[in-house]
Order: sequence, then C-alpha cells, then structure tokens
Amino acid sequence: EKNRATGARERGKAQEKLAKRVDAEGKLRHTMGKVHGSLARAGKVRGQTPKVEKQEKKKVPKGRAYKRLLYNRRFVNVVVGFGKKRGPNSNPT
Repeated sequence: EKNRATGARERGKAQEKLAKRVDAEGKLRHTMGKVHGSLARAGKVRGQTPKVEKQEKKKVPKGRAYKRLLYNRRFVNVVVGFGKKRGPNSNPT
C-alpha cells in the first residue's frame, strides 16, 4: 500500500514536469538544458598539465618487415599465463 502511494506521487511529479513542457496547443516544447557546464572551464585540465617533450624513438619498419614484426609479436613471443588476456598496451602491475 505504501509503494502504491509513493508510485502515484512520483507519477504526479512526472506529470507536473511534463505539463510545464507542453504549450497551449498540446505540443511538447523543447527545453534547452544546460549540458556539460560552462565554457569558462573548457581546457582546464590540459592547460594545467606540464608539457613533456616527445622522445626520440626507433624507426618503425614498413611493409613486409612490419607484418613480420606483428606476426612475431602476436604468435611467436606469446606467454601463456593464467587469468584474463590483456591488451597490447597494458603494463604489468
């Protein structure tokens, strides 16, 4: 009995909200909502992270040599362990 009363109360609230969004002709008005905060804070995290210069890396092989590298990485050097398979970019913890 208590659940019915709260359910009816919730439905009442939902209907009130809906009534505010319906215009005189009975059509739904689109209310423009605020999405993702203000633009004043845009780029905050990127702006406050320290700049790290790119490191010099070894040249990546092209064509056949690259395919050979992929084959060796995926099928030759595999270590069979217990648990879930992990992705190529996961670091051991």
